[in-house]
Amino acid sequence: MLARLHIDGFILAIFGAVAVASVFPARGAFADIMSWVVIAAIALLFFLYGARMHPREALAGLTHWRLHLVILSFTFLLFPLIGLALRPVAEPVLGDDLYTGLLFLCLVPSTVQSSIAFTSIARGNVAGAIVSASVSNLLGVVLTPLLVLALISTTGGISISGSSFLTIVLEILVPFLIGQLARPIIGGWLTRHAKPTKLVDRGSIVLVVYVAFSEGMRQHIWSTVRWWQVLVLVAGSVVLVAGLLWLTSRVARRLGFDRADEIAIAFCGTKKSLATGLPMAAVLFADSQVGLIVLPLLIFHQVQLIMCAWWAGRLARYTDSETATA
Repeated sequence: MLARLHIDGFILAIFGAVAVASVFPARGAFADIMSWVVIAAIALLFFLYGARMHPREALAGLTHWRLHLVILSFTFLLFPLIGLALRPVAEPVLGDDLYTGLLFLCLVPSTVQSSIAFTSIARGNVAGAIVSASVSNLLGVVLTPLLVLALISTTGGISISGSSFLTIVLEILVPFLIGQLARPIIGGWLTRHAKPTKLVDRGSIVLVVYVAFSEGMRQHIWSTVRWWQVLVLVAGSVVLVAGLLWLTSRVARRLGFDRADEIAIAFCGTKKSLATGLPMAAVLFADSQVGLIVLPLLIFHQVQLIMCAWWAGRLARYTDSETATA
């Protein structure tokens, strides 16, 4: 029923975690224990990413370098430039932390599952989407922290020390590399048990959200967020997704890509990964700031799912009608 309504149960679980944290936030010794549990959950999450992602899958598809270069340019070049360009308007309206969250969402890699799924639904280049989304996440493990250190630490909102990069290496990059090394041993088992491992990584994200918003409740973050700021984030996300869907398609057409590649570029180049972004935010930013900083990413992710689901269905119907009349 949720699928028919284009409602992501994962997102509902995340907002459920926010609701629970709002009523029953982690406090005292329980909060200390949960902080260590989150560290372990983040390491497990990126270990699973490494163990599931076969390096040959990315290397084999790199021959279509123009497609991947365009998608990566949207993800790691155009998006950050948009985030920086919005600063004069967004920062006075949203405040330092929410604007930092807006800029942070522009720095995270593309999604994997939903980018591929929407490309498939719209009859696009699925193989290209698999490679581009995978490469985006592989590069994002390194590029996103570097972009955060380079851009957010210079915006005046938050100062991030070099020790944050060491934390990223120990909690994210090292588990990811260990997962890559362990793939020959456990990769087959993870493939056969895809559903349980999917619950593990999604459960880890929900846990990160609960702990982050628990800290936010203890710091009274919602007293600093007005209802109209949330509406601004929703409206801004709608405009950003719509604008980028149009722009990616337009650029792909001007560069001479065929329809299948154009669809892959549109869905991979406009998406931002909540699964990767949330744990990275939990590592990069102070606990008292994470709740507000991830709020723009939470909102943007839900908006992109709804809008891209509608657009993918529309493209599929158009393709089917063309095929029927051919």
